[in-house]
Amino acid sequence: MKNPVHSQTHSKSDAFEPAHPERFAAARKSTWISIFINLLLTVLQVVAGYLGRSQSLMADGLHSLSDLLADFLVLFANRHGNRHADADHPYGHARMETAATLILGIALAALGAALLFAAGMRLQHPELVQPVHPLTLWIALIALAAKEGMFRYMLAVAKRVRSQMLVANAWHARSDAASSLVVVVGISGNLMGYTFLDLIAAAVVGVMIAHMGGKFALEAMAELIDTGLSSEEVEAIRNTLQSTPGVRGLHELRTRKMADHALVDAHILVDPKISVSEGHYIAESARQAVLRQHHVMDVMVHIDPEDDMRVKPNAHLPNREVLLKHLAGRLGDNLPLGNRIMLHYLDGKVDADLFLDPVDYQDSNKTEALRSKCAEITADDPYFRTIHLHHSRAQE
Repeated sequence: MKNPVHSQTHSKSDAFEPAHPERFAAARKSTWISIFINLLLTVLQVVAGYLGRSQSLMADGLHSLSDLLADFLVLFANRHGNRHADADHPYGHARMETAATLILGIALAALGAALLFAAGMRLQHPELVQPVHPLTLWIALIALAAKEGMFRYMLAVAKRVRSQMLVANAWHARSDAASSLVVVVGISGNLMGYTFLDLIAAAVVGVMIAHMGGKFALEAMAELIDTGLSSEEVEAIRNTLQSTPGVRGLHELRTRKMADHALVDAHILVDPKISVSEGHYIAESARQAVLRQHHVMDVMVHIDPEDDMRVKPNAHLPNREVLLKHLAGRLGDNLPLGNRIMLHYLDGKVDADLFLDPVDYQDSNKTEALRSKCAEITADDPYFRTIHLHHSRAQE
């Protein structure tokens, strides 16, 4: 009972048109600003750190370089992740963002570990550590101000366009600001005579980078293995489905993240005797309610006439053609040929509704004979539990 949100196909000309233009444009603009700032900071910090003999400032410069590479990765993922769904990717390309976040996390974890190792090796010989140049402190302060400003700007944009990856990139900028603060403290301590503090600051920067990278990688991995939404979000979706008119119950509600969105599967219970079209209407109403009220990409609603997790299965029962032949054999001459028969597969047996043509069953004795025969059949039949007679023809 699913009508996919992205089931339509697109021509080759619009393959790279973003599915969410506003989000794509905002992400691209903020990322290019970040690229420009990180490029300036990388050159400034690495050169000043090298000439000013500050290991922590150089480490922070490499951190800015990783941000620069991450920004290009964001641009790539944002472009390809916003492409429309196609025949090969019916759910769209949103997982491109997830894959990019995973790569970014692994790269940051590796960089952080390398910086920590380098600082640890130099701390083995603290007597060789030299005082840093005072200019390095001013460069560190400039970097701190620039990164904190970038964090506030990018987080505001990410919340406005609701992008998980931009949120991650914004908090990455905040971690950069935190590392720059550590560098400011380390350089200040070095200038005050505690020369080893610059190396300590470099080691702390390495730990912070590795921690943030590991966090990003774990979160992306959790999404790639189809981790569900939080219990609060699942409960909210459950309430929305159960409040839909016509829904009698709900089970097998499953969710899985898809970048900034989610996919939802649910089995809803409806009255087993309603028409197929009414059941479809209820399912579509439930689906649309979830799409309107929650941040999900698509909802698959399966209609159940009964709770198939609690009742006997029906898969072993024969199909309609076989059942009608079986019923004809048992009714013999009493079979109401030409009349409509509706079958209900419920709790491991079949309930049948026979709609009799009033023209053929004007004689009450004939109807009673048929009713007695049906009662006799259902007393010991392996398939039919009940057979109900109706004296008006159902609409074709």
